[in-house]
Amino acid sequence: MFTGIIQDIGQVSGLEPHGQDLRLAVTVAALQLDRQAIGDSIAVSGICLTVCAFMPQGFVTDLSRETLDVTTAGSWRVGQRLNLEPALRMGDALGGHLVSGHVDGVAELLERAADERSERLKFRVPRTLARYIARKGSVTLDGVSLTVNEVAGECFGVNLIPHTLTHTTFGTTAVGASVNLEVDQMARYAERLLGDEAGEATAPRRGTGLRSI
Repeated sequence: MFTGIIQDIGQVSGLEPHGQDLRLAVTVAALQLDRQAIGDSIAVSGICLTVCAFMPQGFVTDLSRETLDVTTAGSWRVGQRLNLEPALRMGDALGGHLVSGHVDGVAELLERAADERSERLKFRVPRTLARYIARKGSVTLDGVSLTVNEVAGECFGVNLIPHTLTHTTFGTTAVGASVNLEVDQMARYAERLLGDEAGEATAPRRGTGLRSI
């Protein structure tokens, strides 16, 4: 689990294809690698990845075909800047919200505009994911925990304070860019629970009086 509070900005230093999979090398600037071990999880721009090896000033991880297909990782190139967060440890502060690192899809940055010292960003998401995003709810974009300001159809807006702009890759994210999106877990569980209740209420019944399965 993660919190969506970015601790470092890393950089892609190597990409090595292995069939349809990919081995990724990431250099770090401030992340404390001496606190990490082989097999640990690190959220890399919102994607939960497993540390396979260490190198000077960095770590190596593997990306499966599935990950490459459903996230922005398939378009990463050497030099790409990445938001980094190590897995949450017992006793760590939960500064953002609970983030799994399991990306639901990709959002597109449509607009960004200055708002005093902050910036307002507008994103568009796939229609199938828009239902999970609510005003004043939480959303994770490229691993960053953010509060949703407004929602209109398949679009929503967030406000980025100066600290977020400085300490994440969003300071330089251009309009038109794609970012990894993870919706709030509570929304997914709520839908499943409500869906099951609705299904039970409307399920057809057999002549024996037992509910059809």
